[in-house]
Amino acid sequence: MADRPYIMLGIESSCDETAAAIVGSDKTIYANEIASQIAQHAQYGGVVPEVAARAHLEAIDLVIEKALQTAGFALSDIDAFAATAGPGLIGGVAVGTVTAKAIAAARQRPYFAINHLEGHSLSARLADSVAFPYLLLLVSGGHTQLLAVAGPGQYHRYGTTMDDAAGEAFDKCAKIMGLGYPGGPAIEAAAQQGDATAIALPRPLKGADHCHFSFSGLKTALANKFKQLGGAEKAPVNDLAASLQAAIADCLADRSHHAMAQFRRDYLQASASAPPVLVIAGGVAANKYIFAQLADTASKNGFRLSVPPAALCTDNAAMIAWAALERHQQNAGDSDGFDFAPRPRWPLDAHASPPPGRGVRA
Repeated sequence: MADRPYIMLGIESSCDETAAAIVGSDKTIYANEIASQIAQHAQYGGVVPEVAARAHLEAIDLVIEKALQTAGFALSDIDAFAATAGPGLIGGVAVGTVTAKAIAAARQRPYFAINHLEGHSLSARLADSVAFPYLLLLVSGGHTQLLAVAGPGQYHRYGTTMDDAAGEAFDKCAKIMGLGYPGGPAIEAAAQQGDATAIALPRPLKGADHCHFSFSGLKTALANKFKQLGGAEKAPVNDLAASLQAAIADCLADRSHHAMAQFRRDYLQASASAPPVLVIAGGVAANKYIFAQLADTASKNGFRLSVPPAALCTDNAAMIAWAALERHQQNAGDSDGFDFAPRPRWPLDAHASPPPGRGVRA
C-alpha cells in the first residue's frame, strides 16, 4: 500500500546492552527491546569487553525474536535492517553487524551501517518535532560532545572530551566511593541526601574560550578528597556525590553556554522567528540535577530545550532504526554494502580538529 510506513528493524550492541527495535517511517515505535548486562558487569565495577561480547552472542537472537513478537511482525514485514557499526566495543559491534547483514542478505533487503553517535544525535527527532539545524549536547558513558546537527551525516563538532567522558567520571567516582555500578544513577541517588556545597571540587576548563571538556582531573580530585576525609569508613559519601554531581553539571552548562553563542554565529539568521533548540541526548541526560542546570542555561541563552524520553536516551535500538530511516528518507538508495566493516572508532565529524594536545575521542 502506498501509505504504508517503511519499517526498519534496528540492532544496538556497542557496549553492554543487546537491543532490537522496530520503527516505522511515521515515527511509530512498534517494539524497543533491551537485554541488559548490568548484573554481569557489576561485580567488576565496569564493562568487561570479553564478557559483553559473549553476552551479546547469547542474547541477540532472543531479543530480535522478542521485538518481532511485541510488534506482531514477521521478518517478511521488515523493509530494511540496521545495526550499530561503531564506535564501541568491537566484539559487541561485530555481533550486531554480522546479525543484521545476515538477515538482510537472506531476505534480500537493504542494510544500514549506523554510527552509534548518530543514533543519539537524531533521537530527539523521533520523539519531538525538532527541525534542522540544532545544537546537540551528547553526554553518555563513553562520549561527551557538543555538535551542530544540520542533517543526517551533517555534523560540525564544537567540542569533545579531552580525557574521560562525563559518564566515565560518574562510573569511576562511584567505584572509588563504593557506590556500585552503574555509577550515574548511584551517585544521583546518594547526592539527594548530600550537600552540593559541602566539598570544594574543581570545574575543569570552566570559562575557557573553547567548547572542549575534561573530567579526569575532577575524578582525581574526588579520589583525593575521599581519601583525605577518611575513605570508606569516614568519608561523607553523600556530600561527595552531591558535590561531584554539581561540578559535572557546572562544566556541562558552561561549555554548552559557549557552544550556544558559537551556534548562533554559525547557523542562525537575525530574522529567525522560532527559538533555536538545544538537544541533550545520552544516558547522563536522565540525571535530574544536570537536566535542571542545562534547562536554566538554555533558557538564559534563548534556546528551547529538547530531551528524548529516558528509553531513547540510554543505549537502545529504536534510535539506530530511526537514524537509518532518516537516511532512507533523505535518499532512498543510500544503504550500505555487506562489506562495510565494523569500526571501534568513528567520529561524527571526521574533519574536526582534536582538542589541544589530544587525539580525537569517538
